[in-house]
Parts: sequence; structure tokens; C-alpha cells
Amino acid sequence: MQANPVSLSDSFIEELRGVVEQRLSTSAAVCLQHGKDESWHESLPPGAVVFAHSTEEVSEIVKICARHKIPVIPYGTGTSLEGHVGAVYGGVCIDLSEMNEILNVNAADLDVTVQPGVRRKQLNEYLRDTGLFFPIDPGADASLGGMTATRASGTNAVRYGTMRENVLSMTVVMADGRIIKTSSRARKSAAGYDLTRLFVGSEGTLGVITEITLRLYGIPEAISAAVCPFPDLESAVDTVITTIQCGIPVARIELMDEVQMKALNAYSGFDYPEQNTLLFEFHGTEAGVKEQAELVGEIAADNGAGEFQWASKAEERSKLWQGRHDSYYAAMALRPGAKGMATDVCVPISRLAECILEVRKDVDAEKLLAPIVGHVGDGNFHVCFIMDPDDADEMRRVEGVNRRMVLRAIAMGGTCTGEHGVGIGKIEFLVAEHGEALSVMRAMKMALDPDNIMNPGKIINL
Repeated sequence: MQANPVSLSDSFIEELRGVVEQRLSTSAAVCLQHGKDESWHESLPPGAVVFAHSTEEVSEIVKICARHKIPVIPYGTGTSLEGHVGAVYGGVCIDLSEMNEILNVNAADLDVTVQPGVRRKQLNEYLRDTGLFFPIDPGADASLGGMTATRASGTNAVRYGTMRENVLSMTVVMADGRIIKTSSRARKSAAGYDLTRLFVGSEGTLGVITEITLRLYGIPEAISAAVCPFPDLESAVDTVITTIQCGIPVARIELMDEVQMKALNAYSGFDYPEQNTLLFEFHGTEAGVKEQAELVGEIAADNGAGEFQWASKAEERSKLWQGRHDSYYAAMALRPGAKGMATDVCVPISRLAECILEVRKDVDAEKLLAPIVGHVGDGNFHVCFIMDPDDADEMRRVEGVNRRMVLRAIAMGGTCTGEHGVGIGKIEFLVAEHGEALSVMRAMKMALDPDNIMNPGKIINL
């Protein structure tokens, strides 16, 4: 629920118009759209939406909001999954989608600087002729600013890491309107506090990100993907664990349980066996890819796997991974008219099988429809509850399974969210995960944003 949203005076709105001219809207429809992400959470609309075009404009907007103590909510593409963009206390949404220029490609240094509204697919299209690519792919065609703010991950994380490992530097507008650069383009530095890591994953609660410098990688000589069914979840997850422990440098290992495979076939037009399944992708030289595939094939066979189905052509791989990225919409299609609550946890790889099997048992015991998918190569998996928010009994069971899953993951040395972020959906679990460290986070928030105007109500309640 929206907590007593602040009112925006006519004089305040006119001050904003002085910065962005006609790129400001107080339309109910526009505000409603900007208060909602892809999650099941209700829209929490801001009082106004401004469309920024430069770092300097963002700075001026924030200065005006700071003077009036008006909340500021950054917005990219609205594809987050924990209510990150909801205006809990009303205020001004800064839509950064029109700041979408690729500013500088440094091919020799393997990095690129972009504005926050650049989308991941846009960047890779631009880079194609350079022989380079950016590997982080959270599924949705998200903005790179949003991906940085939520510390996004994706199917390639097992080999290439997350946004945490791939952001070199950024420009940030602070809560008082100051513009800072967090670091240089150098690949390492021992000079001062690591401000880059501080802002990666801060979800707009410490500042507004207006430029990002990212690592790039060479496009592999050879790429091959495969789909492999397993007789049960345990066999599939054991294959993942052994593959990682053997140090095989796979690019992707994705799990889709039998419920999700049924949804995938129906939604994307595949005819894969409706069993617990792993999706693999191998990157490297022709010889390297062949060796990786053979080693994984042997491990899978030892765990009772079925036949590998290969996708070596670019269009085949693209269709396969698009199907994986559409898993949320495929799951929703299993129960038309229902809502989807997508949640995630991440555990040490050695506890992965135990955690997933306990969740599956809990879901089945509560008679819920909840496919399980995951970037299991790094211990991260997702449960998508397909439910009716108006059914109090069903919601009680969903919330119970979700709570037990999160607390179980934390007890196993894991985290309440591997990649979705905290937003408003996971705040209650931070004490269990971080304990006294949460007070340090709160002190940092209060030091950098003493009036609590930067996306208030997310991550930390003051």
C-alpha cells in the first residue's frame, strides 16, 4: 500500500518544467505505468514523471527535489521483479529510458561507456561488428542502468559473473544533486573506498546512475548449446554440482523442472521431453567446446540422463534461450487469468540439491502451481508461484512456502535473493541474512541521503 504520498505543488511542478520543459507528465495513466514493474505487486504511482536527457538534467531535477524533500524514484524499463519502481511515498519518477546513447567503445581495453537507458540487446547489436559482446542477460531486455542498480545476473553468470564483476565505473547523481564518478577505467585500483561496488545493487536508494563503464568480452570462436532430460531433480542438480566441481568452464547451465518444461513446450512450440531438464551452452575454440561437451556428457550419463539434443546454429540457440527467457510468461500461461510471483534464492553449490528438493516437496505438499527454474551453475534458482492474489487461503500457502524457502536458504549459508534484488518484496528477510551489518547499511544510507528522498521504502526502512 502507498504510505501517505507527498503532494506536489504547482510551483514545484513548474520548477521541474524549467529543467525538462515538456518532458514532464502528471497524467494518471503515465504515473500508474511508472509505479509498476513486472512483479505481482500493485502499482504505486509517483505524482509526476520526468524524462531526463543528460546527467546535468538529472542533477538539476534532484536538486529541486532535495530542496523540497520530495522522493526521487529512478526508472529504466520497469522489468524488475520485487517492486523496485513503486513510489512508496509518491514523489517524482525520473525516467532514464531516453538517455540511451552508447558513448564510447574502447575495443583495445575491452570496455564500453553507456548511458543508463541503453538496453542490453541494443548494446550487443551495436558491438556485433567489433567482435565483442556484453554477456550479462537477465532475460528481459532490461536497461543497463537498471541492471547495474539491481546487481543483475542471468544465464551466463556461471562463466562471466554478474553486474558486480562487470561494472568498472559509473557516474552517479547524489541525493543533494552532486555529480560523482566512482572510479577510473583501470581494471584494478587500491585508491580509496570502492564506491563502484557500493552503488552496484543499491537500487536507486543512494543515487541516480547516469553513466556506466562495462567490461566487454570477445565473441567465442565456437558456441554450442544442448538440452538434456533427467529422471528426477536430484540427478539433474547432481550433474550441475559435479560439473562445477570439476572446473569445466561451461558458459550456461540452466535447470527447468518438469512443470516448466510443460509450460515451455506449450508456449514456445518445442517438443522436448517434459522431464526435469538441464540446458547447457559451451563457449571457446572448436576443440575446447568439443572437450567440454564430452566431459559434461559423461557426467550426465553417470546420473542417468537422457539423450542430448544439440543446437549449434545461431538461430537454434537463439530460439532455445528465448524460450528460457520467456519462462515467466510460459508459466503464467499455465493458468490464464492468474498472477505470477517470481522469487529467487541462492545457496552454496554444495547445498543446492537439498534446497531445491525441499522447496519442491513443500510446493507439492501445499498443492501449489510453482515451476522451478534456475541459473543453477552458481547456486541460484527461481520459483514462480502462479496464484490468485484474491484467494486468501492460496496466498497464505504461497507466502508460507516462500518464507520457508528464503529462511532455509539463509540457514544454508545462502541469500534471500541471488539476482532479483530486495525492492519492497524482500525487505523483511534482511535482518535474518545480515544481522548487525544491516545497521551499517542504514548508517551509510543516512549519511548519503539524510532526508531519505532516494527511492525510499526499498532495501532499508528508516
